[in-house]
Amino acid sequence: MKIDRVKLIAEMARQNIGVKQLADKAGVSRVTISAVRCGKSCGHNTALHIARALGVDMTELLEVEEREKV
Repeated sequence: MKIDRVKLIAEMARQNIGVKQLADKAGVSRVTISAVRCGKSCGHNTALHIARALGVDMTELLEVEEREKV
């Protein structure tokens, strides 16, 4: 699953939340958040945890091609 890195970074900036804070809130590692922010893919559950931690629907963070699959 691929989270759109620009959307993720923009949402984090909008909420003024850092990598460590998001990792703690989402229950994933800091390395995972950093990897996703750099454009790496992640599992469905990881994407779901990140979206929930940010309080947004997961489809709002996904790249366009990924949204069509969901």
